[in-house]
Amino acid sequence: MPPLTPCGGEIEAKMILERLFRPKPAKVAGQKLYAGLVAQARQPDFYSQLEVPDTVEGRFELYSLHVVLLLDRLKRQGAAAGVVAQALFDAYVSALDDALREMGVGDLSVGKKMRKLGEAFYGRVKSYEAALTTLPDEAPLAALIGRTVYAEAEGARPEALVAYVLRQRQALADQPLDAIMAGDVVWTAP
Repeated sequence: MPPLTPCGGEIEAKMILERLFRPKPAKVAGQKLYAGLVAQARQPDFYSQLEVPDTVEGRFELYSLHVVLLLDRLKRQGAAAGVVAQALFDAYVSALDDALREMGVGDLSVGKKMRKLGEAFYGRVKSYEAALTTLPDEAPLAALIGRTVYAEAEGARPEALVAYVLRQRQALADQPLDAIMAGDVVWTAP
């Protein structure tokens, strides 16, 4: 094997470093899925038409709901889908951490708050899974959305958001798994 010239060695070293530090496709897909669901959850119609409270808690619930919808689509779809689901969850957790820091939560408190948010999210996942297994009975899903998404909105009616969730869940089921695993999702209108 001929010795590497300095120029050739630099190029080879650069290629090796790029390969080592290139984000894995699942991580890129998870970040892309999270960015897309954030854009969806920020649609003004959720807040103006469906009366989701435009508060930190209301947005947390809406983001979490969209994460749950994607996780629901990816579950039981094989190991590769599980890796993408984990990458989506990791992007979500990272964004929560960033949001806490932007809101001025001190470094010493971030861990405690993240643990509380994580527990809340896992509770939501279990509750949504249980509510979705009761379909076509929508009452458990409506009750769950009423006590989570609309917790701050007295007299709010969750039926329109429930209808959206059911439409979106079906739309996700109809989309090719490969596209979703690449981070490409088409969201329905709120």
